[in-house]
Amino acid sequence: MSTIGFVGLGNMGGPMAGNLVEAGHEVKVFDLVPDLVAGVAGAAGQPSAGACAEGVDFFISMLPAGRHVEGLYLGADGVLEHCGPQTLLVDCSTIDPVTSRKVAAAAQEKGLSMLDAPVSGGTAGAQGGSLTFIVGGTSEALGKARPLLDVMGSNIFHAGDNGAGQVAKICNNMLLAILMAGTAEALALGVNSGLDPSVLSEIMKQSSGGNWALNVYNPYPGVMENAPASRDYAGGFLVDLMTKDLGLAMETADASQSSVPLGALAKNLYRVHQQLHDAGRLDFSSIQWLFKPDLKP
Repeated sequence: MSTIGFVGLGNMGGPMAGNLVEAGHEVKVFDLVPDLVAGVAGAAGQPSAGACAEGVDFFISMLPAGRHVEGLYLGADGVLEHCGPQTLLVDCSTIDPVTSRKVAAAAQEKGLSMLDAPVSGGTAGAQGGSLTFIVGGTSEALGKARPLLDVMGSNIFHAGDNGAGQVAKICNNMLLAILMAGTAEALALGVNSGLDPSVLSEIMKQSSGGNWALNVYNPYPGVMENAPASRDYAGGFLVDLMTKDLGLAMETADASQSSVPLGALAKNLYRVHQQLHDAGRLDFSSIQWLFKPDLKP
């Protein structure tokens, strides 16, 4: 079994660290919120991120944005100053590829290998150990990390070199936002025209309009019992995070001179929803309110 440092214990990181503990690994954890540290049963809480990185085989981070990742690894008394030569770094945050490559290059200068391994699958996937990892870095480093990723996920994809995992994750989330907005719009059209949302959903699921947002994560309340839409859009993947990821998609599009008109529209729709409905802390499927405002309490 391995010794692992884990920093960032929010809705995703906490369950991921917990799954590593349950698998028998020695896990050292740190978060700026003490209650989150205490919430990972069986893990050894640490006074700082640096302490988490000392004497470990693997160091894993799960943070909100690129500035947090850069600060963690490259800031004053950053993690790179505490890692031993045997430590493999794995950043599971979803951030911009430029920052990801910058941190990986700094790690390499110190003789350390690093993977960017953003995840897909949401809080349910984190809790159930069924996440999808989208990995950038060397095949050798991925091979070393694979036993840990297998504990936390059920699908592992090697996208390419450092930063490639971030690019692939950004593309996926841009498409997801487009699909969710389109699904919510179609359901609102049907309901406004007298259709039952459950019946319409089943028709579209079995027809050419079927997609993940409709089939697995229906945005209309009451259609899927376990979907966030049927829990007042609580939990899940927050609107704030989707809006952040769509911003990353626009930055990546600018850097690669790509045309992304639907992605730009999705970003604007989510920004309007975020501000108009104060929806930042709701699940991203709450975009349904933008097309069916009478659903909002």
